[in-house]
Amino acid sequence: MATILLSAAGAAIGGSIGGSLAGLSSVVIGRAVGATLGRVIDERLLGQGSDPVETGRIERFRLTQAGDGAPVAQVHGRMRVGGQVIWASDFIETATTSGGGKGAPAQPKVTQYSYSVSLAVAVCEGEIAGIGRIWADGEEIAPAELNLRVYTGGADQLPDPLIEAIEGAGLVPAYRGTAYVVFEDLALERFGNRVPQFSFEVVRPEQAASSTYEDDLGQLVKGVALIPGTGEYALATTPVYYTSGPGSSWAANVNAASGLSDFETSMKSLEEELPSCGAVSLVVSWFGGDLRCGSCPVVPKVEKAEFEGENMPWTVSGVTRATADQIEQADERPIYGGTPADASVVQAIRDMTGRGLRVMFYPFILMDQQVGNGLTDPWTGAADQPHLPWRGRITLSMAPGQAGSPDGTTTADAEVAAFFGTASAADFTVGDGVVSYAGPEDWGLRRFILHYAALCAAAGGVDAFCISSEMRGLTQIRGASGFPAVAALVDLAAEVRALLGPGARIGYAADWSEYFG
Repeated sequence: MATILLSAAGAAIGGSIGGSLAGLSSVVIGRAVGATLGRVIDERLLGQGSDPVETGRIERFRLTQAGDGAPVAQVHGRMRVGGQVIWASDFIETATTSGGGKGAPAQPKVTQYSYSVSLAVAVCEGEIAGIGRIWADGEEIAPAELNLRVYTGGADQLPDPLIEAIEGAGLVPAYRGTAYVVFEDLALERFGNRVPQFSFEVVRPEQAASSTYEDDLGQLVKGVALIPGTGEYALATTPVYYTSGPGSSWAANVNAASGLSDFETSMKSLEEELPSCGAVSLVVSWFGGDLRCGSCPVVPKVEKAEFEGENMPWTVSGVTRATADQIEQADERPIYGGTPADASVVQAIRDMTGRGLRVMFYPFILMDQQVGNGLTDPWTGAADQPHLPWRGRITLSMAPGQAGSPDGTTTADAEVAAFFGTASAADFTVGDGVVSYAGPEDWGLRRFILHYAALCAAAGGVDAFCISSEMRGLTQIRGASGFPAVAALVDLAAEVRALLGPGARIGYAADWSEYFG
């Protein structure tokens, strides 16, 4: 208001004086001077009268999850269940003030309020193996972001120390038989200054009636197979990030809010759900592209050629991402995961042996022929081989029993020899976690198997090693005098022994149909 009045008064005074200055009339000069003085007065008057501003303040809290007489859930296996608040501390209010300082223009004082609370939330009947994922108002949150303690509901469970510190020693129940979670100093700002609705992924094994675990399926499982055997960084114990340029990166092997690598998450679940498991079959895959053994190189492959693991560049048996073959695509997506990077395999072996698990290494051949591949089917003579066939169908250029088959001839010996290749244990040099190869440039089965025997040795060794699996079509091939694939596997086992030493068990994982005769 003062700005309007004084600018008008200044114009009137300037007009009565008359004249001009620097090309400006006295009316314009008077209006400008009056407006400037009026603005200063307005800022002083209006600024001093501003009320303090408060944001985020809550007058009354209500715990919507608490309810007397609510049933306690009984969980079997792995389930997602809601929780019931069984204890809560007083809410703690924190005020942060800004503004309100001296000077012109004067600023209002702004006070921002935030709140925190400590809670105990009953989850289900004990005893549980542990808590997996956690959701707040339906949104998954990382347990690492919370200050929490999990009580499994065991018979010897003790009271929570925080609750005892607030309520008094000897005045707090231990809630034995009930699994519950204590959130300490839970910040509520991210939830709109309210206590969210929590739900939990609970793992609860069969509650065995005897100490021998005779009726406990979780205790009866002694070994597992770690599959699918693909994924460039699926076996890495640390998070690996792909990058496609400055400022563009994403996690390759972190798919849970825990922030742990997928391998670490899997190992944690294994220990919780199968506590008696003591052995793991570690599956790692290379790829074959032809059912005719004389024309079937076995090679490592990548999912994408244009993206690299920022903190673990992909390399397998000396092959880098830039030189590796790419996995066949369907709908612009790879049909398989890539071969695990050598560094990730070493990490996985060392992690599992560090947990006290016995490791059997299991090299695996995946076939990636697509529809319309133009490769003659050795079993039928058709123009195309089947889509994604089984490795047990690898055979001669024409299978035994088919017209024109070389079975029983020296040609069969030569085709089998081409499939196995000429790599030997002497071609590999084993270091601490690394392997180098200086042999012939062939991609036969021997290089595949011996590379991983050397890599297992570089990782510190394994308890057992499979030299191949389910090569049903190969082992039945007859050469000029005997079974050449069987003889080649026996020789390969001796080469693997030279790399792994006398302590490892070495074998061949036969298909059930190979046991006859």
